[in-house]
Amino acid sequence: MTDSIDFTKGHGTENDFVVLDDPEGALELEAVAVAALADRRAGIGGDGVIRCVRSRCAGIDAPPDAPEWFMDYRNADGSLAEMCGNGVRVFAAHLRRTGHITTGRFEILTRAGVRTVDILEEPASPGGDWSVRVGMGASRSTQRARTVEIAGVRLTATDVDMGNPHTVVFLPPELALEGLDLTRRPALEPEPARGANVELVRERGPRHVAMRVHERGVGETRSCGTGVAAVAVAAALRAGDESRAPWTVDVPGGRLQVGWTEEGEVTLTGPARLVADGRTLV
Repeated sequence: MTDSIDFTKGHGTENDFVVLDDPEGALELEAVAVAALADRRAGIGGDGVIRCVRSRCAGIDAPPDAPEWFMDYRNADGSLAEMCGNGVRVFAAHLRRTGHITTGRFEILTRAGVRTVDILEEPASPGGDWSVRVGMGASRSTQRARTVEIAGVRLTATDVDMGNPHTVVFLPPELALEGLDLTRRPALEPEPARGANVELVRERGPRHVAMRVHERGVGETRSCGTGVAAVAVAAALRAGDESRAPWTVDVPGGRLQVGWTEEGEVTLTGPARLVADGRTLV
């Protein structure tokens, strides 16, 4: 990495990121540098780091017809991640604000594949919320895939793959969502080969749930976009809801909407906010 670099800090429902603008792929983004940037005491702080780089300059095996921009997403510990739904919204807002993208609908490349983005609303003033819808791709789910142990209770869970792995568990009445200890990841049996993001869910009403999440390589976060999508998929499956009507998912950092296209692709709609720009020594 260079000695100093410009950055933008942004969040989607308080899932926060350090965004690095690197169009020509000049940065050597090593895990130790990512962890330093994401450190909340000694760095800028964030749940992850997003490098904004042209696909042809990203050092990846991009197909010839790939979208121009690649979202190079890293977890706070420096590990690579396939996809981040909240991060895509922040990434999209950054692309529009910088002028890298000038249209309201466009595609980006992630490690989980191509994602379609719609800018639904721009902020009326700097620092306001963007409204962004993201095509999250198709989901793959397996019911009763494994068990989750939380607060001394073992519960059967549903695995949902949203380009990255999720294990979703619905809580019984005796377990309060707000009181659970997520300083450590709940125990999974069997242990997933790639690890997993773990979502704990409470029903709130018709097509309405609330969740908390423990993310791979991060810990508990205020929100997780792919996790929200996974929870809605699992909730619809659990309810026998094949209507493709939207579900509302509350997270500690806010509220998101999950829908489905006619082709069955999952969509995620919610806010993104760019809160600060600066320059940091690395």
